[in-house]
Amino acid sequence: MKRRVKEFVEIDDHSSLDELIAKLSEVRADLPPEAEAELRLRGDDVFGRQLSISYFRDQTAEEADVEARYADACKEAREKELARLQDELGVVCYAPRKGKLRIVA
Repeated sequence: MKRRVKEFVEIDDHSSLDELIAKLSEVRADLPPEAEAELRLRGDDVFGRQLSISYFRDQTAEEADVEARYADACKEAREKELARLQDELGVVCYAPRKGKLRIVA
């Protein structure tokens, strides 16, 4: 199964409505099918506002290679950190038991 990556397009400057419509039409034409695009207005009056378009695209082969290369190292690092914290706290996590929970008062 291929992963999907969230991509962003920022539109900072637009001087006229026609230019903005042309830019948005260009972006829409370049979007992949099933992109699930969203348009948001970001920013404030002090730093300025910008239009932000986010959409999903399929992960490239290069991105998949990089992720595969670092996935094992990341998993090992998380396991080492968990083991270190468990040793420090003296707590071991167990999988929950299946079945009914009985409350005794």
